[in-house]
Amino acid sequence: MSATGLRTPKGVSLTFPSSAAPRLAAAPDLGADLDHVLALTSLEPVWRLPADAYRAEAARQQYRPEWTWAACGPDGQVLARALWWGQSDSEHPLALDCLAVIDDVPAAERAPLAAALLQAGHHAVREAGADAPPLYNLMRLPGGWRDDPAHAAAVAWRQDAARRAGLSVEVERLQFEWTPETPLPAAPERLLFSPEPDDEAFLAAMRRVAEGTLDAHTRESEAANGPEATARESLQFYLDRPGKREWWRLAHTPDGTLAGLAIPSATPYARNVGYLGVVPELRGRGYVSEILAAITRFHAADGAERITATTDLGNHPMAAAFARAGYRDTEVRLIFSAPVD
Repeated sequence: MSATGLRTPKGVSLTFPSSAAPRLAAAPDLGADLDHVLALTSLEPVWRLPADAYRAEAARQQYRPEWTWAACGPDGQVLARALWWGQSDSEHPLALDCLAVIDDVPAAERAPLAAALLQAGHHAVREAGADAPPLYNLMRLPGGWRDDPAHAAAVAWRQDAARRAGLSVEVERLQFEWTPETPLPAAPERLLFSPEPDDEAFLAAMRRVAEGTLDAHTRESEAANGPEATARESLQFYLDRPGKREWWRLAHTPDGTLAGLAIPSATPYARNVGYLGVVPELRGRGYVSEILAAITRFHAADGAERITATTDLGNHPMAAAFARAGYRDTEVRLIFSAPVD
């Protein structure tokens, strides 16, 4: 099977009930008009990226033709597409934003078709030098998606496809946002916040607040690579985000005891809470609310019209802190990733 000279990547298994297997390739190699790839439609309730939004972000190099993959039938019809996203300066895509299959593809064939498309895209990313395949961010699900048969069915084949393609780690996350219509949380009264130019000080604080964390990725990474490597990964992650390093603060009690850290951040779309945490011995005293208040007030003072945040579904203390600070629960996200090596 080939598409304009593209061979099925080694290690990509293609088994379809239909007699004719589709052609898989990035849009420039497939010979398919990008307009046709972006015009794919479906009646499924899962969010799909609009074509105009793709083009607007492609102008900023956040979507790129080589990160835009499609599966076409023998007649050239676009059957499925996978749209990977990255920052404007990203060498490799960071996340799969949109995975869709047309309604004409039988339900039993959607997962294997989508999985083959993901495997081909992952192979290309690896060939380009990436250490791991990008995660798959299944966005904008309603809170009760499991109770709606249409949502549940749309999620099910995507879960199956992600697992078949090696993204076997699944985490459900809650997305929150704060807007200026909501009153600001009260200013911190018990903690003092100070800048710290030494990254090693933040690295040490990250190791401390990660002890006993409820964050699934941190636990998995620590189990595989240890606390030091996990903290360094987190540090580098936030250094690479659009937020500024000079925003970062360490939090201390009045007697100078380290209480935690506040790393306000940003995405290409909005200000973001980023990273915060409290050291284990001081948890349960409400300090997380003070740190969150400090981050929220910082962004608001800088004119932020929207502040976003996420936390794992099982992290009930953090979700409660967001609610107390006036953050609104806006959506559920399912994050699929490859196991940490």
